[in-house]
Amino acid sequence: MTDTTFAPTYLVRTLGCQMNVHDSEHMAGLLEGAGYTAAPEGADVADVVVINTCAVRENAATRLYGNLGQLASVKAERPGMQIAVGGCLAQKDRGEIVTRAPWVDVVFGTHNIDVLPVLLERARHNAAAQVEIEESLKVFPSTLPSRRDAIASGWVSISVGCNNTCTFCIVPSLRGKERDRRPGEILAEIEALVSQGAVEVTLLGQNVNSYGVEFGDRGAFAKLLRACGEIEGLERVRFTSPHPAAFTDDVIEAMAETPNVMPSLHMPLQSGSDRVLRAMRRSYRSDRYLGIIERVRAAMPDAAITTDIIVGFPGETEEDFLETMRVVEASRFTSAFTFQYSPRPGTPAYELEPLPKAVVQERFERLIALQERVTLEDSQRFVGRTLELMVLDGGGRKDGDSARMSGREPGNRLVHFALPEGAEAPRPGDMVTVRVTHGAPHHLIADSALDGGPYAVRRTRAGDAWDAARSDDHDHGGGSCGTGASAPAGPVGLGIPTLRRA
Repeated sequence: MTDTTFAPTYLVRTLGCQMNVHDSEHMAGLLEGAGYTAAPEGADVADVVVINTCAVRENAATRLYGNLGQLASVKAERPGMQIAVGGCLAQKDRGEIVTRAPWVDVVFGTHNIDVLPVLLERARHNAAAQVEIEESLKVFPSTLPSRRDAIASGWVSISVGCNNTCTFCIVPSLRGKERDRRPGEILAEIEALVSQGAVEVTLLGQNVNSYGVEFGDRGAFAKLLRACGEIEGLERVRFTSPHPAAFTDDVIEAMAETPNVMPSLHMPLQSGSDRVLRAMRRSYRSDRYLGIIERVRAAMPDAAITTDIIVGFPGETEEDFLETMRVVEASRFTSAFTFQYSPRPGTPAYELEPLPKAVVQERFERLIALQERVTLEDSQRFVGRTLELMVLDGGGRKDGDSARMSGREPGNRLVHFALPEGAEAPRPGDMVTVRVTHGAPHHLIADSALDGGPYAVRRTRAGDAWDAARSDDHDHGGGSCGTGASAPAGPVGLGIPTLRRA
């Protein structure tokens, strides 16, 4: 794409999970390939605004129509502006979106991201809303152009869809059955990202560790992790989210034995009660879950293990809830994403009698209090340790005494670190070695540089690429076309306002 003053601008707002974030990168890449340019940093509106929706939580529709309501008056005063809605809620509600918000120009689903530019042009030409939803995947998203929102890190989708039938989850009906990419395609994409300067990748899948089922190799995920270890220049590999029922010891061994596979694991628990797990159609029980945790910790003692938990699933008793508390206490999660059950139309659990709101709220607060204590204890055990961090985009003043920057240690814990007086700030993607001086509930503090303690910077290719991108932005006004996996990084809006790139 050639930048011109008259190039229409776009903005992608993402509501939802990491899969949606990655899909938004593809939407941005498609739009840039069609001649659009990213809206300026901090912009809330553009010539084209795409909302990439989620349908997992009860408030998903509220968030969508809140966004659309805000845009209605903006569009009325901005001739030619277009609004597109994609993602899981678009796949589910289809034409209802245009009925409720007739100022929407385009509705497209999870299976046909590739048609977004065509639908925008057709809506403009016909002066009428275009709704196009495919029932099955036509083009694998990872083959589409992409504009990544970071240079040092990248998402790599290894599969799409889900073969499970959890009674609370609507995702399988919106994303379809699992489809696996071939290992060679995945590794080629990772190598392309590394060639641009990425030093970290996160492998994505709805049930990432069931990868290989489609082509008949149940050991494929562990093999893929080991193959990532052979990629020169790739320093950190993560993945999300595995399913406990499919979690095998060969994956634990691959994690422990492959140096660039990080000791971090996000594995949804959902409930610690076997009775509730059966009602959820989760094909594992609490003993199996705890056994996996025990084996992971035996192989990687400092592994950071995080989880998802639903409180108040229909029929959950106090005894069921106490079982969840027991498993949380035993698992020693680094953190937990806890949710109050929300019924989703179209799921088997939607017909079940909900628990009283007050009961669910009280249990939720007890669980939060327990996890907050466990999280703080996890943080405090790192005080005095020396860690290598990957520097995140940006930084800033965290208190009145010292300017700190932020990074992630191998387990993905957030660390705010101080710089020695007069030191040049490390670049995003550089590696910094520091000593932890304080453990807080949701982050670590490393002020060792202020008292002569450990502080070292290892410059990386990611930092070099960040310098080059910043220089290019200054020289050419920013932005260039995303052309597949090798597309340069750029901002992708995640809600309101947009993400900012330092």
